[in-house]
Amino acid sequence: MLDKLGVTIPLIQAPMAGVATPLLAAEVSNAGALGSIGVGATNATGARLMIDELHQRTNRAFNVNFFAHEAGKADARREAAWLGRLAPLFAEFGAEPPKQLKTIYKSFKHDPELLPLMLEKKPAVVSFHFGLPSEEAVRALKQANITLLASATSLDEALLIKNAGFDAVIAQGIEAGGHRGIFDPNGADDGLSAMTLTQILTRELDLPVITAGGIMNGAGIAAALNYGAVAAQMGTAFIACPESAADDAYRIALQGDGAHHTVLTPIISGRPARSLANHYTALQTMMSDLELPAYPIAYDAAKALHAAAKAKDESGFGAQWAGQGAPLSRAMPAAELVALLAQELESFHPVKP
Repeated sequence: MLDKLGVTIPLIQAPMAGVATPLLAAEVSNAGALGSIGVGATNATGARLMIDELHQRTNRAFNVNFFAHEAGKADARREAAWLGRLAPLFAEFGAEPPKQLKTIYKSFKHDPELLPLMLEKKPAVVSFHFGLPSEEAVRALKQANITLLASATSLDEALLIKNAGFDAVIAQGIEAGGHRGIFDPNGADDGLSAMTLTQILTRELDLPVITAGGIMNGAGIAAALNYGAVAAQMGTAFIACPESAADDAYRIALQGDGAHHTVLTPIISGRPARSLANHYTALQTMMSDLELPAYPIAYDAAKALHAAAKAKDESGFGAQWAGQGAPLSRAMPAAELVALLAQELESFHPVKP
């Protein structure tokens, strides 16, 4: 699969919607790995602009990632109670909460403009998080010769990915930053580590496995390969790169104490996601008696509170996604980081002639 894509380093830069820019992805791809953009937080127009910019910056393969969740059900009573509890925090920053919350992100499943866009642009790789698109969409994408990847947090999810005809599965461990890729947010989550899940999937599936979660250096990539993976996916390692969209506060927080205390919580967006410990994650305790609005409706409230706080120079209410490897983050240009990772990998896992 990597040979087909022209990828010379067994490394995928995670899509990280809102953080991974076309510039970051292009620099990674140009350095020999697979760069990615996450377009789940934008619409077809925004996705088109990002893909066009990527095509201008690289002629190598790159990955376009979508969210494939079921639409969250609105609940006016629950949402009003949530906003009511947040109101004092908004008041601290001289602001009022939104009158009502809305669904801010459309799933690939529910946006009819996205599949035609992919069939027009034909990126080398398309990947999915939170679930899978329809059989018809998978068939159309495969007929367009697009390589398909999807995240799994369990063997059951990985089997669904295999049976859907995907080319590879991303084994997302509990260590990973950002949103858990669980298909059913109300279902059980065994919380498997990346390396444990990789070993299970490589034993049970006749399908390439990509390891994701907590990998920050060449030693981590080598471990994934030694457990049978064909590549490692790394996200947190690239947040500190100057090409990412992380703001200054996010970068500073990544170097602070919160990096040693990441928190897996649904409180920010409505779905479990791992973040640096900050003021918003600390709300988990005071909000635990309330029913959380559905994803991504809850995220609308979080974004509004973050904007109000940031306007008063308080940055601790942002969605500062990061994995458990955050303390190992190294700030350097993306191409230099890829080169360093390749050198480290070679020292742990020599490439055979």
